[in-house]
Amino acid sequence: MSDVTERRNYNLRDEIKAYWSERAATFDLSPGHEIFSEEERAAWHRLIRRHLGDGEGRMALDLASGTGVVSHLLDDLGFRVTGLDWADPMLERARSKARERRRTISFRMGDAENTMEPDDHYDAVVNRHLVWTLVDPAAAFAEWLRVLKPGGTLLIVDGDFVNTNALERLFSKLSAWGQRAGLLKADTPSGSRQMMETHKSILSRVHFSQGARAETVADILRKAGFVDVEIDTDLREIHRTQAPNWNVFKALARKSQHRYAIRASKPAS
Repeated sequence: MSDVTERRNYNLRDEIKAYWSERAATFDLSPGHEIFSEEERAAWHRLIRRHLGDGEGRMALDLASGTGVVSHLLDDLGFRVTGLDWADPMLERARSKARERRRTISFRMGDAENTMEPDDHYDAVVNRHLVWTLVDPAAAFAEWLRVLKPGGTLLIVDGDFVNTNALERLFSKLSAWGQRAGLLKADTPSGSRQMMETHKSILSRVHFSQGARAETVADILRKAGFVDVEIDTDLREIHRTQAPNWNVFKALARKSQHRYAIRASKPAS
């Protein structure tokens, strides 16, 4: 195969997969990805319970499960969890973590936009920080509806990481200034400059390149066939428990972002 043909066949979804495969090595070092305190873990448990209740043996599918952070939260609450990710390095770390913690979570290779899972199979489908990366959210949401049991629940945790408000911009500038001056705690490195440029390039070409606003996501969910769509922007407890991992201005900047959870249901019949 020629180089030209290889480049033509290497599309945006391949770039996304390659990017997260490379990020796997440092993924768990970043606050907001892994959980660094029992207080934060408890805050996540309360958010999940608020929208899904306790697991009680119900089946949950964690899409784009990464290193298994959300899968473990669901397992904590009594769900029977399957984690699906398409990046081998992420899956390797997820499986290793599950073995170390003696969890029975099943981690499998799979595409969150085309899961190949059975119809009407899961009581809950969950994902965190996936929606903003979707190439075709309408098709993905239809797929998630398909694999849910009638009456099953979708829980999305995501945000608009493109549009910034005045407070966020101010706090980000103060954080950057304080770090340069050596006065404030430095951010956890999230990769090389080249990886940061790759991230920007990908973000500019996904469906939500202008930002994944909650109301826009909710509208696409309704058009896909979901009902009882509710937006929850009260993530204050999670933000509060994460804040000690950053300097004060970085924490305030994150708190100012448009972050949310969306719960939606598959019609019961």
